Amino acid sequence: MRLIVPQAPGGQNDMQMRVIAKQLFTGSGQQVIVDNRPGGGGLIGSAIAAKAPADGYTLLAGSISTLAVIPALPGKHPYDVFRDFQPVSQVSISPYILVVHSGVAADSVAEFVKLAKARAEPFRYGSSGNATGVHLTTELFSLRTGIRMVHVPYKGGAPATLDIVAGRIEVMFNNALNALPHLKAGRLRALAVTSAERSYALPNVPTVAESGYPGFASNSWQGLVTVAGTPKEIVQRLHAAIVGALRSEESKRLIAVNGNVIVTSTPAEFGRFIKSEFDTWSQVIKTAGINRD
Repeated sequence: MRLIVPQAPGGQNDMQMRVIAKQLFTGSGQQVIVDNRPGGGGLIGSAIAAKAPADGYTLLAGSISTLAVIPALPGKHPYDVFRDFQPVSQVSISPYILVVHSGVAADSVAEFVKLAKARAEPFRYGSSGNATGVHLTTELFSLRTGIRMVHVPYKGGAPATLDIVAGRIEVMFNNALNALPHLKAGRLRALAVTSAERSYALPNVPTVAESGYPGFASNSWQGLVTVAGTPKEIVQRLHAAIVGALRSEESKRLIAVNGNVIVTSTPAEFGRFIKSEFDTWSQVIKTAGINRD
């Protein structure tokens, strides 16, 4: 079995999928190869998966970016998320953390917004790439707060984190895996989390909604899909195996850390979730005038 991860090794999606691949092998004895195919913000690996045989031997590690944001962008795409893929199960969900460089004189969202509106030069914000979940979350935040910031896209969250620590950019919605070590060391400061409720990893950090913007919510999420047309009985077997893998003690120990919450869903539930996220980000893309480039 091939599990395609459309990002480079070492990131959050890759880490979670390697845990699942190991548990799938442990449970079935069938070899599961993690195939990293980075590039194009996830487009390259996702397009490869879409063209695979519909025999149940290919899984794609999907995310908010590849299954909801990129498909919602205007223009042609190398795959159609609703035509080419069959949802299997969601894997996890986690909030983004609004972090600023330690030199930014703001300890709350309100102070940051006030500071941003008073500056002659806009703040520079980093993202893990154009039209990613981080990019769209920041645009949603800008629309809600009425502030203007300059987007600096990177080839992943890790290099963006290095630059905000160095002060080359000032603000970022980051994931916990990248942000927590720098928060603990005092190199970054957390202003809010984007989930509807506070994160267990940062219980003293308020949500954006609590910080004066009711209803604001955005989360990073991961899930597994296979090729459309895969027989229903095979999809059900894949679903059962993945749910079993996620319920293992090792999965709970290695995935459900740093603010991640393991989520299992039926194929139908995951399909409805993807459609809901697609609709949400389609509206943000249209309002903010975001393109792929």
